[in-house]
Amino acid sequence: MKTSLVIMAAGIGSRFGGGIKQLEPVGPNGEIIMDYSIHDALEAGFDRVVFIIRHDLEEDFRAIIGNRIEKICPVAYAFQEKDDLPEGFTCPPERKKPWGTGQAVLACRGIVNEPFLVINADDYYGKEGFRIAHDFLVENAGKKNAFCMPGFILKNTLSENGGVSRGLCRVDAEGNLVGVTETHGLIPTADGAASEKDGLRVPVDADSIVSMNMWALTPEFLDELVEGFPKFLAAIPEGDYKAEYLLPIVIDSLIRNGRATVRVIPTHDRWFGVTYREDKAAVVESFRRLYEQGVYQSNLYGK
Repeated sequence: MKTSLVIMAAGIGSRFGGGIKQLEPVGPNGEIIMDYSIHDALEAGFDRVVFIIRHDLEEDFRAIIGNRIEKICPVAYAFQEKDDLPEGFTCPPERKKPWGTGQAVLACRGIVNEPFLVINADDYYGKEGFRIAHDFLVENAGKKNAFCMPGFILKNTLSENGGVSRGLCRVDAEGNLVGVTETHGLIPTADGAASEKDGLRVPVDADSIVSMNMWALTPEFLDELVEGFPKFLAAIPEGDYKAEYLLPIVIDSLIRNGRATVRVIPTHDRWFGVTYREDKAAVVESFRRLYEQGVYQSNLYGK
């Protein structure tokens, strides 16, 4: 069965200090985080990579990673642009960014027609999540809107350098996702974790299951995004130029309306990523240790 890895890499990286954070080298031979995600996905059984980028990133993106990966497996590109809107809608001039992860995946319409796993470009997920996702997609082939989410432990996904956003998950006794609450400003604390905003901290269970935007989805999900995007745009309050069409919110709505199921399978792998420029040194050190432990070989793709 054909399966694709879809990598969302269109973010402008404003919190990273203006650089293209997805393309920062972090490995001993100049590898970027996406190299490891692609390696682990291919190892798990995925056989195609789809990059979601912006047109203005294309030249650098192809030079730094795209052209290399094309020598290893089939590659396709989808483009997320803030002006790519349904008929009847226009992008206000005040809008600076594209419309979030839902619009990103929506850019894959006509490109992805098989079960797929979507991930962030600047997150390292570990190997287990890719195996979980691929096995689920194969075992549930042909089931419409039967999704899977490798569930990370919140305390394994926090940055020491600032707040991060995570989808806090509610899971029933059968291991199915009941709902997702997108929560911002999550930080580690002496007691575990908290959500911080305007100087106020609200404690959060550090052992909570969270979404890391790692979703195993069926191609029918793209139809749901097509249907939902105009509704989202029509509901944006006047003057709100930062609203985002987010995957956890879309999936939460599908679950509540009985239009999808999401099996949550926990993974205890530790996340790391370059959310902030200060994260890079720790990420480089983390990869160095993974090589020392034999998780990766010096010639990552074996060629």
